Amino acid sequence: MASKLNPTFAYTVIYVKDVAKSVEIYSKAFGASVRRLDDSHRWGELGSGQTTIAFTPLHQHETDDLTGEVHELRSKSRRNQLEVCFAYEDVDDAYKNAVENGAERVREPEEKEWGQKVGYVRDIDGIVVRMVSYVKQ
Repeated sequence: MASKLNPTFAYTVIYVKDVAKSVEIYSKAFGASVRRLDDSHRWGELGSGQTTIAFTPLHQHETDDLTGEVHELRSKSRRNQLEVCFAYEDVDDAYKNAVENGAERVREPEEKEWGQKVGYVRDIDGIVVRMVSYVKQ
């Protein structure tokens, strides 16, 4: 039986140390457009195609008591359960731009057997950002 709800994916929320700084880095490093940064800097949104990426502080009195405390990444030998991915026409150029604008190098772009050229960086909170170009369709 098909669902009558028919949801639309609204956004992914990333918990960060500094919302304004994350919005700035993602805008400059990855080319995402800023949709919103509220005056309190407790909520920011970036647009990327039909998807919205939202940022909010790691610790909030509104949600910590309801859903639990967010744990920060404490070691670069580990990573979060979340990975952000952006697709580009030229991943080499995009990777270079990301590193020049605050992203940390993880792995230079290289062609993969599944038909993508993929590079990895980390944002200022240690979240892995995958950067891809499609080389085989």
